[in-house]
Amino acid sequence: MPAFEYVVLDARGKQKKGVLEGDSARQVRQQLKEKGLVPLSVDTTSQKQDKDDNGKVSFSRASISAGDLAVVTRQLATLLQAGLPLEEALKAVAKQQEKAKITSVMSAIRSKVVEGHTLASSLSEFPQSFPELYRATVDAGEHSGHLDLVLEQLAEYTEARYRTKKKVQGAMIYPLVLTAFAFLIVAGMLTFVVPKIVSVFADSGQELPTLTKVLIASSELLQNWWWLMAIMATGAFYGFKRALKNEAFKYRFHAWMLRMPLLGKINRGLDASRVASTLSILSRSGVPLVEAMKISGQVAGNVCIRESVVLGADKLKEGSTLFAALDGSGYFPPMMMQMIASGENSGELESMLARAATNQERELEDLIDTIVALFEPLMLVVMGGVVMIIVLSIMMPILSMNSLVG
Repeated sequence: MPAFEYVVLDARGKQKKGVLEGDSARQVRQQLKEKGLVPLSVDTTSQKQDKDDNGKVSFSRASISAGDLAVVTRQLATLLQAGLPLEEALKAVAKQQEKAKITSVMSAIRSKVVEGHTLASSLSEFPQSFPELYRATVDAGEHSGHLDLVLEQLAEYTEARYRTKKKVQGAMIYPLVLTAFAFLIVAGMLTFVVPKIVSVFADSGQELPTLTKVLIASSELLQNWWWLMAIMATGAFYGFKRALKNEAFKYRFHAWMLRMPLLGKINRGLDASRVASTLSILSRSGVPLVEAMKISGQVAGNVCIRESVVLGADKLKEGSTLFAALDGSGYFPPMMMQMIASGENSGELESMLARAATNQERELEDLIDTIVALFEPLMLVVMGGVVMIIVLSIMMPILSMNSLVG
């Protein structure tokens, strides 16, 4: 039974949206009228996807957040392991959601499954919500006949990825906030405090020290041309985003990021963890290793690493080992490569990939924690240096005037 997205007017004249199942749009309209509602539009979710260019909301373009995806996967895996049929499990998951968008997506997927489609092909209707890795894993679970176990592994994987993402984001909030406040304090001093103090020196007629002249020039530049600086910064930001759409520029920029001393290590560690964990979940789910590598390459954020994994899949197809296919790029940590080689030699590649991913995640978390711990005293030193320069710029003319008076 297909699912329909509807927009109605209630007795108070307010618009409401929702999802309702029925044999046809006409039947759904009749059900809504029986409830005292005035239907404005009733469309199947597939129709809603096709109408996005004509002003309708496209569910295929709307994406489910990583946290919501982890919750949905866990709920579906639990219900299937409890013995519920897939159709009933999808219906129950749809009813449990508080967000209308997720309810609509899950209802549409259930409708496809009821029509005879596989779960993987039904998920492919919403590529922004369910990435290729997710769909390939589900497809492997359906073919193996162990969808409940595969979804359990997938739930653990999505939850682990979500926790890692939140940890990294949480660790970066404090440095970003501290940097923003430091910039605002310096800008405020140059804009409001410094001009009132240095105006006394400007009227004295004496030759000012170079440091004081630089401070006055910086203050005047910020006061008179702040709007131009804001426009230039905004233009540079959007120009950079536009330049990243050029593949050649994007590749050079990502290669430069990998060469940076600290940023490169974080970038390599993050992508290495993604590739290893993706390879692990796909291999355990029964996906062929060559196909698993191609999918794993797509989860890497850095274009250079992504390209090296895809090229490694071609080498693997030609008979190379996984260690040789990945080690030639030089982008992956030596410890991870040794664990992969050990797994291939011992026949326990899947478990060693999982251990390598966990090891990389721990190293990345430790590195970020260290950076955050060092960032606070470093910012204090920088702010202290800036304040000292401002104070010296103000005090030097005062001391000079005192010596002249003396």
